[in-house]
Amino acid sequence: MDSIEKGFADHARVLEETKALIPVVREMADVMSQALHQGHKILICGNGGSAADAQHIAAEFIGRFHNERISLPAVALTVDTSILTSVANDYSYDVVFSRQVEGLGQEGDVLWGITTSGNSGNVIKAVEAAKKKGLKTIVSSGKNGGAIRGMADISLVIPSDVTARIQEMHMLCAHLICEIIDEESWGNE
Repeated sequence: MDSIEKGFADHARVLEETKALIPVVREMADVMSQALHQGHKILICGNGGSAADAQHIAAEFIGRFHNERISLPAVALTVDTSILTSVANDYSYDVVFSRQVEGLGQEGDVLWGITTSGNSGNVIKAVEAAKKKGLKTIVSSGKNGGAIRGMADISLVIPSDVTARIQEMHMLCAHLICEIIDEESWGNE
């Protein structure tokens, strides 16, 4: 079996195992939908590929997924280079997201942290800061969930040790969440 066939086979195996997490995905969608309907926002953070995922998800909420609807408030904490570089320089890279949670987060908002290993220090600190401020906390991770497992109100732990497969399932679940929220009534019929 060549690497392409192996990749497809591994993806299919992880997809099948991830189906057991459907109730978690529904719970994530419900928590975010409730917050959005109550006038709150979603803050999303991650590093590397997970940073790109955070931006992608925020764009789905601000723009639209499939249906025409009002713009929904979501912020990727990964995009402001002035904040990221000044906070990393003046404090530490470990607090680039938690400082933004402190400044932007309000009770009732949702923080969605994405870390394939579950061990990203800056995502962990963001969850800690969010909990202190009364935000709902959601994390997407993989492997064994890492240090972040159990810290958040909801944890989606993809059953794989392969970063690429974890990221693929993270985006599948994120798209399903966006679809669930997109199908709701947003008062713009």
